[in-house]
Amino acid sequence: MLPVIALVGRPNVGKSTLFNRLTRSRDALVADYPGLTRDRKYGFGKLGPIPYLVIDTGGVAGGEEGIDEAMAGQTVKALQEADAAIVMVDGRSGLTAADEHVADLARRHAGKTWLAVNKAEGLDGATASADFHALGLGEPLAVSAAHGDRVAALMDDVLGGFEVDEAGPEADDEHALRLAIVGRPNVGKSTLANRLLGEDRLVVYDEPGTTRDTVEVPFERNDSKYLLIDTAGIRRRSRVSETIEKFSVVKALQAIEKAHVVIAVLDARQGVTEQDVSLLGLVLERGRALVVVTNKWDGLSAGQRKQVRDDLDRRLPFLDFAERITISALHGTAVGDLLPAVERAYRAATRDLSTTELTGELEALVMEHSPPMVRGRRIRLRYAHQGGRNPPVIVIHGNQTDRLPESYRRYLINRFRKAFKLRGTPVRLSFRTSDNPYKGKRNKLTPRQERKRARLMKRVKK
Repeated sequence: MLPVIALVGRPNVGKSTLFNRLTRSRDALVADYPGLTRDRKYGFGKLGPIPYLVIDTGGVAGGEEGIDEAMAGQTVKALQEADAAIVMVDGRSGLTAADEHVADLARRHAGKTWLAVNKAEGLDGATASADFHALGLGEPLAVSAAHGDRVAALMDDVLGGFEVDEAGPEADDEHALRLAIVGRPNVGKSTLANRLLGEDRLVVYDEPGTTRDTVEVPFERNDSKYLLIDTAGIRRRSRVSETIEKFSVVKALQAIEKAHVVIAVLDARQGVTEQDVSLLGLVLERGRALVVVTNKWDGLSAGQRKQVRDDLDRRLPFLDFAERITISALHGTAVGDLLPAVERAYRAATRDLSTTELTGELEALVMEHSPPMVRGRRIRLRYAHQGGRNPPVIVIHGNQTDRLPESYRRYLINRFRKAFKLRGTPVRLSFRTSDNPYKGKRNKLTPRQERKRARLMKRVKK
């Protein structure tokens, strides 16, 4: 599993700035789940050889009341679900009572703790860190989240105890297709998991204190091997009726990262919520093949079903590549259509695309609809080849490719997807601008051409 790093500290010490640097994002809002993870932001990152999950928390000053008290509680939860915590302090403001309060929370609730003295750019590291030894959290490290100073050294230290997964998911479980079921609480994930596994299958379920563990169960269908990852914990049928399911964002993100294909479960009777959009957006960001399942379809009238479909079209236009299946996990209706859809999505995500076919299709697309003119010059797309799989990456070479409009990029993606039947997986384009080998150089002339040029120059002078 990916290591989980929590960023904690009092307000305005630079937690969000460090979060953005560690996740290479700019808005400190990678996966925000309103009402469930208030003031906790989750994101993927990789600074060095080991990828990780980062949790950004709200500022804690001590003595919170009302909503601030609830937000402080979210910081405690982040510390409890993290493998390591980075306590951030302000090197320019010095030690405060709020810093001592945060340090006390970290000592009581975090497993491993590191102390980062932020805003230390232009300051002597030893001087900026001197006051913070009193917190008792080990050796302080002076960093600058805004400028990136010593951030890599900090993460090397934090991640030093974790190992790089050299094999990766492809080598696990004899190449079983890894299938993650994700979704909001109580949408029917565990019921669906039990349907896929079979009613008589004895499976485990979450116990208190294991909320960060995903449950992985291997199974076979039609001579195909699968590994099911259930983010809510697969339960015995007697426990499916529980009204409140445990839900951990960390579990969902780790499952998405490990999966080949994600099954996103929605509740037809509640429609598409902001939590659904956030989670599905994160699946897209990670480039995972996807099947969107709308559960609890039974009992809906024709009008209600149309309304649900319209809601899906309106709220999830960025997932037009994914297959949509409507099911009743409780009664088993249409559940048999799910694994074939998963297989189709996986085949599309891992398909090999030849350079000849890609370049031929690119030429046809350009002939049908040429790229626009930029500053009097037409953007030219010359050839294409495959740059990656799962998701498919198509590398296109040409000139001025950085000026290609977003609308034309979408046109290319849609047409490539249609031409190569890449349903169920996102498709990514990578553009390369070719250098002009003659730029800044005069063509070399033959001796005869040089003599002719010299005669012409004499005539001009006369």
